[in-house]
Amino acid sequence: MMILGVFGPWQVIAILVVVLLLFGGKKIPELMKGLGKGVKEFKDASAKDVEEESSEEKK
Repeated sequence: MMILGVFGPWQVIAILVVVLLLFGGKKIPELMKGLGKGVKEFKDASAKDVEEESSEEKK
């Protein structure tokens, strides 16, 4: 039985091939750039929330 979230090398290769076929080679860098920006914004917002919570606890 395969545990969800655990992919073998063949599954990863299959997913990469499907993504390449769907979006094409030129579009993938743009998608990854957007994904990276989204992750960075999420981390910044999370850090900001933690800072706000810690400053509220000190009051």
